[in-house]
Amino acid sequence: MPKVAFIGAGSVVFAQRLISDILSFPELQGSTLSLMDIDRERIELSGRAARMLISQNNLPAEVEWTTDRQKALDGADYVIVMVQIGGLSAVELDINIPMSYGIDQDIGDSLGPGGVFRGLRTIPVLLDICRDMEDLCPNALLINYSNPMALNCWGLSAGQDKIKYVGLCHSVQGTAQNLCDDIKAPFEEVTYWVAGINHMAWFLKFEWNGKDAYPLLRRAMDDPQVWKLDKVRFEIMRHFGYFVTESSHHMSEYIPYFRKKAELIEEFLTPRYNYLRMCREDWKPHYERMKKQVAGEEPLPEIKRSREYCSRIIHSMETDTPIRINGNVQNTGLITNLPDGCIVEVPIIVDGTGLHPCYVGDLPSQCAALNRTNINVQELAVQAALEGSIDKLFMAIALDPLTGAVLDLRTIRKMVEEMVREENKQRPGFCIK
Repeated sequence: MPKVAFIGAGSVVFAQRLISDILSFPELQGSTLSLMDIDRERIELSGRAARMLISQNNLPAEVEWTTDRQKALDGADYVIVMVQIGGLSAVELDINIPMSYGIDQDIGDSLGPGGVFRGLRTIPVLLDICRDMEDLCPNALLINYSNPMALNCWGLSAGQDKIKYVGLCHSVQGTAQNLCDDIKAPFEEVTYWVAGINHMAWFLKFEWNGKDAYPLLRRAMDDPQVWKLDKVRFEIMRHFGYFVTESSHHMSEYIPYFRKKAELIEEFLTPRYNYLRMCREDWKPHYERMKKQVAGEEPLPEIKRSREYCSRIIHSMETDTPIRINGNVQNTGLITNLPDGCIVEVPIIVDGTGLHPCYVGDLPSQCAALNRTNINVQELAVQAALEGSIDKLFMAIALDPLTGAVLDLRTIRKMVEEMVREENKQRPGFCIK
């Protein structure tokens, strides 16, 4: 039975979802689950909840929890990473400093000033994890869930070459469900072929019972009740021809069209999506509920399988059961009109021999062009992280589509320097000095 290490399992709600997913497969119910986080209180809660779930269902799985990363990694077969380096105080800087210069980010975790700084905090930690894995579990697969996905995975590719990895997100299957709801199709009857980059991959094919469903989707777009739920993505589809994988609030941060004027924000992005408030307030009831469950005051949830790919990868590799997922890997000629070496999100076949990314070929030219505007930022940001270069950092953010639509170059440099100063006050080990 495999040992699965969870790094960052103090993200208690998400960790419990993945644990439930793993335990939903009979073939994986004897696994060893090793949970690690630097927050002792949260990892204790996560560990006790997992142990109670196992006991309640009379499963042979074993669970351990620790604040020692090396202990969790020792002998692991799979390493799931879900860290948020710097916590919410760092995210607050990522959001508030750019906002003071006129750059409006709701989330700031994938691109833009916030996403770049989040990547610069995370890439060195991911490489430290890889160095530990080289000693303790060199053949394990690293499964990364931490954002910014493309930046982090590019850092893994450029900063080391010994540990195998894949980056996972739920935007492909989540968007597929959204589209099924829009055209009133059962999820099980829909098929799709999706490729691009994380948070900006494209539904190149979307079919219902073998027939093109895009005409139905365009018809649904004209329904005001459907339109108001996803204004940015429908507007992108209207003008560029394809539906994109990430939510309107995310997508609007990666392009220059929707956040440079207050009236555009009002039209396309209300009601607002406030990531900081969500983390501090909206998720608190879930955490409190788990505390009550561990205390025996409320029943634990039943084991059931979500649409996350992680457990399916582990099950497929352990049982040699072929499946197809979408994941983030290095572009080695997979998407032929995106740069080699960048990180692409493509279909991947998984079986007992591992992960096999699928060849996609050329994206539609307009889709590739939009992707490349983000890849430009990612490439320079990874170089900044690995070299500690403030000049590369400035150039990365200057090339960000939203930042360039709002600010001139001198103001961008001033903002970047302020963000670096404040980051170093919070985290003296930050990679840019």
